[in-house]
Amino acid sequence: MPELPEVEVTRRSFVQAIEGALVLDAQIGKTLRWPLGCATQQLVGLTVHTVDRRGKYLLIELSQGWLLLHLGMSGSLRFASDLPAPGVHDHFELVTSQGTLRLNDPRRFGAVVYVGSLADPVAQKLLGRLGMEPLSELFDLVQFQTGLKQRKAAIKQVLLAGDLVVGVGNIYASEALFMAGIRPTVSAAGLSRPRTARLHATIRSVLARAVAQGGSTLRDFSSSDGQAGYFQLEATVYGRAGLPCKVCATPIRMIRQGQRSSFYCPACQKP
Repeated sequence: MPELPEVEVTRRSFVQAIEGALVLDAQIGKTLRWPLGCATQQLVGLTVHTVDRRGKYLLIELSQGWLLLHLGMSGSLRFASDLPAPGVHDHFELVTSQGTLRLNDPRRFGAVVYVGSLADPVAQKLLGRLGMEPLSELFDLVQFQTGLKQRKAAIKQVLLAGDLVVGVGNIYASEALFMAGIRPTVSAAGLSRPRTARLHATIRSVLARAVAQGGSTLRDFSSSDGQAGYFQLEATVYGRAGLPCKVCATPIRMIRQGQRSSFYCPACQKP
């Protein structure tokens, strides 16, 4: 599943190219996760102002309204002026004066939703409960510490929930916890202030590094210009069960938490 770094990399790969573009046509194919919310012809004639991001949602600001776009489990975007004819897994196209934005989604868990404003109830249902943006200055340490003290669940599960801090997916939670020296099974409420501060810093560091590396390409992720990500090549624990820790050579362990795989070093990460 594309996580926050992959979505941010995707945004950066086409935002400047599409800004100011006039929408010439819009096409939607097979049903995605939710209905578009308007007739496709309603988008024709609008201008693309910019593309923002909230969590794992891309927010395409139009001269009237917004398109909220989610890549789901397997989605990816392409933006170019010379795309080939749509294929069987191409389910949405926004044709503009500066190129075509196309959503490819084999599993169709992605979504494109039109709303009149971000205050719209539909937008609030999707975005209103999202936590702090970890790459933003709004990722406040005190608020993070206070939020963790109110949660008794395992810290890995709290990070994945997304209501305290958004976008720390499975790969990046495993890596941030390793860098902070915290075992994924530790109760969030039981973390000391120094450990919480260290985790706060490592979340920012891991996600920023992942964006710089173009995200992680585990199966078929690539940005809108077709570039793969490379963060997975430098992972310290994720996907390395049984291999020696890169710091202490202790074999990395894998456990299941909430139907997700968690990877950690039993020596470097303390309970």
